[in-house]
Amino acid sequence: MIFYTADPHFGYEPVIVQTNRPFSHTQDMDEVLICRWNKVVSDDDTVYLLGDLGGHNVPFPDTQLSQLKGHKHLIRGNHDTGYENQQHLFDYFESVTDFLEIDDGEHHITLCHYPLVYIQGGYMIHGHVHNTQKEVHRILTQLPRVLNAGVDINKFSPVTLEQLIENNREYYSDPQRGCAMKWDKHLPYHKKKWRAVFHPLPTKR
Repeated sequence: MIFYTADPHFGYEPVIVQTNRPFSHTQDMDEVLICRWNKVVSDDDTVYLLGDLGGHNVPFPDTQLSQLKGHKHLIRGNHDTGYENQQHLFDYFESVTDFLEIDDGEHHITLCHYPLVYIQGGYMIHGHVHNTQKEVHRILTQLPRVLNAGVDINKFSPVTLEQLIENNREYYSDPQRGCAMKWDKHLPYHKKKWRAVFHPLPTKR
């Protein structure tokens, strides 16, 4: 089974205030995130984590990541590219990219930490914006194929595509969000190898 999640920010206290998370300190937050992850994800499942493992000026979350089940793939966020030892990411993730395209059943999925306005078919799944109600929220309400995988609107848990759509419908108060988006494999589409633009990607040795 495939799961999606984003923006756990393990050990990063500012995110509790910034996104109004219901925790008194990071230890409580991390324990809930780990517990809910392992409650739904098995060792055989695949999880795409769309960025922001921890936060600036906090230790790399080795302890937290080592407890998480599943085959994990990281799509890096703005809080991930600053780690000095990018190679260390492969101790926990089977792949590390800034952008990725996959098929989830009959649906084509574009994965990036940042929400993308234009996609060709299928869904775009992102993180980064948390549960903000600022200008970006108004823009995203007009993009029904763009889905927020952030833990702040997904009950602090990885979710399947079906669950992700339901949670986004509730968050955006849009019962039609994500409707009728079956990927048509006959559409003209050419997969291209992604090249990092702003930061060098680590390579698995």
